[in-house]
Amino acid sequence: MTKLRSVGRITNGDLRARMHFCAETGQIWLHEHRMLLVHAEAQGTLRKELIDTLGMDRARGILTRMGYASGVRDAELARTRAEDSSDQEAFMTGPQLHTLEGIVQVMPVKLELNRHTGKFYAEFLWEHSWEGQSHRRLYGIHSEPVCWSQIGYACGYSSAFMGRTILYKEVECTGMGHNNCRIIGKPAEEWEDAAEQMRFFNSESIADQLIDLQTQVVQLRSSIGDRDQLPQDVMGISPGFRAAYDLLKQAAASHITVLLQGETGVGKEVFARSLHEMGPRCSKPFVAVNCAAIPHELVESELFGVEKGAYTGALVSRPGRFERADGGTLFLDEIGDLPASVQAKLLRVLQDGEIERLGDQKTRKVNMRLVVASNLNLQQLVKEGRFRSDLYYRLNAFQVVIPPLRERKQDIPLLAKHFLAKHTAINGKKLRGFTDKAKRALLAYPWPGNIRELQNVVERGVMLAPGGTRIEVKHLFLSSSDEQPQEFGLDPTGGLDINCWETGKDLLEAVFNGVLTLDQIEAMLLETAVDKARGNLSSAARLLGLTRAQIAYRLKRLHEGKAGENDAALRSLDGTITDSAICR
Repeated sequence: MTKLRSVGRITNGDLRARMHFCAETGQIWLHEHRMLLVHAEAQGTLRKELIDTLGMDRARGILTRMGYASGVRDAELARTRAEDSSDQEAFMTGPQLHTLEGIVQVMPVKLELNRHTGKFYAEFLWEHSWEGQSHRRLYGIHSEPVCWSQIGYACGYSSAFMGRTILYKEVECTGMGHNNCRIIGKPAEEWEDAAEQMRFFNSESIADQLIDLQTQVVQLRSSIGDRDQLPQDVMGISPGFRAAYDLLKQAAASHITVLLQGETGVGKEVFARSLHEMGPRCSKPFVAVNCAAIPHELVESELFGVEKGAYTGALVSRPGRFERADGGTLFLDEIGDLPASVQAKLLRVLQDGEIERLGDQKTRKVNMRLVVASNLNLQQLVKEGRFRSDLYYRLNAFQVVIPPLRERKQDIPLLAKHFLAKHTAINGKKLRGFTDKAKRALLAYPWPGNIRELQNVVERGVMLAPGGTRIEVKHLFLSSSDEQPQEFGLDPTGGLDINCWETGKDLLEAVFNGVLTLDQIEAMLLETAVDKARGNLSSAARLLGLTRAQIAYRLKRLHEGKAGENDAALRSLDGTITDSAICR
């Protein structure tokens, strides 16, 4: 494995040097093959349309064959490099190209090959698979591997390189919920189910099978429609979310007390409302109380009610939250903040189903379902003596732990899209979604405030993004200190400028070491911008993100500074001449 990675480091720069962008013709070239830059979202839409129109099997066949053709073409470049390198080094051209083309990051695990004997065995890890992520975003977790075009590429490339049929199988896939994809490749005859897999490489006449196609489309739509529908504000496809939600569904039909545990902002109240809506009490009231938001001296009267004259200011009798929730559901959020005296009364309600209003001796029967939540560990509070143990055991009849958003990465795009639709509707604004970099930033952020913070960030993005555009990173986050993957621009000849970052670091070091000053760097930027704009100050200003007045002021200051330096030099020179004359 170490050897394979070192090979990648040695040759990857050579591949980048073979990719060029022609600014005049708009063409992109890899060696002598024309390439295209395609929006990943547009490619995902095309992929979805193929699946929805043709069904999974036929769409898989088309995409597999498309990937196969791409792999065969890239193998031509590998063969041109094989003369001056070993079989392994030449073969690694394909995985490196697959990474460079933005499809997937390929990490070699094991590679054994000999082109003369035909021996071949390969195992690779795929990270950041575009196809797996796209499929999961649109269809959720799938039961089978879904990186069809990428598998086709691996098969086409390896078969063309080896001169014999090589078949890969995806044994792990992000589309199935795995963290990464993993593929294994061997000669086709070494696979027991080779015939089943190879059928996707053979084109078929759709016209001859229209009846079967219609049947499959109907079945596909039916299976999509049969998916259990989540309430509007409850959504997720991650394993952690599904496990928590499945527990919630199991408790819905009963009257058992439910304890929701999770960090602040994970959606505990949303879960509680969903539990109420799924249960037999859905037509009755749902009453929510944030225990931490009520002053301790008022908690008892708020929960249990108060009789007229019970205390100064109690001018009328009024029911508490328990009575208001009679027949329905009472949700007590942040229950760990309840005072000890109220905890004792709550225990009695759970035991007897009776309450007493403050200042009253009459007991009242209440029939409601209790759902409680806490962002604190109640068991730890019991150990610290801050929460009654008998009440804890009563409340902990059915516990559901809601995972934090940082453990639900798969749900972030789904939630962000939901909040985008919500807030664009509220603000009457039309936006086209998120840019790819914004999506990457949303996935990379740790979300300490969980879903509540995500909603706030998306709302800010909706407010800041101009109408008709996409939300960018700068609209979501005011500042970003996270280290981003290195990206390559274009050098003046149209090639990828892989040294631009190193040049920037060298420039910084020159300033830090006193070789250059900030004024000198500003002068270089101004002069270069004016030169590129051929003397047009308005164009030069746009290049630097300035107004015409700003760049004119800076140029004037620069020229005055140079004139001052020249005058000083002349005065110094005159003084030297005079002194020399005196000496003579």
